[in-house]
Amino acid sequence: MPTRRIFFTQLALDARIGILEHELRATQPLHIDAELDVDVSQPVHDQNIQTVLDYRLLREAIVKECTQAHVNLLETLIERVVERLFREFAEVQRVKIRISKPSAFSDCAAVGIELERSR
Repeated sequence: MPTRRIFFTQLALDARIGILEHELRATQPLHIDAELDVDVSQPVHDQNIQTVLDYRLLREAIVKECTQAHVNLLETLIERVVERLFREFAEVQRVKIRISKPSAFSDCAAVGIELERSR
């Protein structure tokens, strides 16, 4: 079956994440890059959004999962995001996602975790 790749580049949000004392008290910025390979099961009809996977729904799921509760580890958060995407969107066959903390260290642009998983 053919696939279509949907991607997000530097989706920026504030999340409650971390184990350090200052991370437990306040949100911090996260940047998310994601690629999702989606089954193409029908032709695209330009006047009908129902013929494609609406990437607004994917974005909403990612944001909600990252902001709904405090999470201690990036590793935990990234696993939860991938699990949610697979659970809510049957047409998603592969996810490659990177979540980074751009403010974690002053001597680098960001630190983060990348995960790739297929069904």
